[in-house]
Amino acid sequence: MLNATYEPLAIVSTRRALLLVIATKAELVVPTDRVFHSARSVLPEPSVVRLSHFVRVPHEGVASVNRRTVFARDGHRCQYCGSPAESIDHVIPRSRGGRHAWDNVVAACRRCNTRKEDRLPHEAGLVLHTQPVVPRRKVWLMAVSGGVRDEWVPYLGEESLTA
Repeated sequence: MLNATYEPLAIVSTRRALLLVIATKAELVVPTDRVFHSARSVLPEPSVVRLSHFVRVPHEGVASVNRRTVFARDGHRCQYCGSPAESIDHVIPRSRGGRHAWDNVVAACRRCNTRKEDRLPHEAGLVLHTQPVVPRRKVWLMAVSGGVRDEWVPYLGEESLTA
C-alpha cells in the first residue's frame, strides 16, 4: 500500500486492499492476473494500491534485529562463505561483550557458525565478506513478504532494496 505521494507504507492483505478500493479510500495502481467475482461485479486482485488521501507517518523506525530481518538484509546467504544461511552469528560474540545490533549480526551457515564458536572471525580463520550495517530502508518489507514482487520495485526505489 502506497501513501497518496506514492511512498510505500505497509503490506496489507488482498482483502484489505479490495475493501479500500471498493470504499474509494484507495485506487488500484497495479493489478495481478487474478480476479474476484461478486454478485454484481468483477474486481481485479490488487498488487499495489495508493491511498486517496495523504497519511502522516510520524517517523520511520529501524527494523528490529531478528533472524528474519537479518536474513532479508543478507540475501539469505552466509556472510563468511556464501552458502545458504541457517542461523545468525554475532561477529563479536556476546560472551566477549558484542551487542545484539545490526552492525554486529550477520547471516551464517551452520558450518561457519560452528567453526567460529565464540571467537572473532580472524581467530577462526574466517573472512567476513560484507560488513554488517543498519539497513537503509524497507528490510521489514522483504522480511514480512518473503521477498519483493517485481511490480513493487518501481515504488520502492533501488536504495530500499539494498542494505
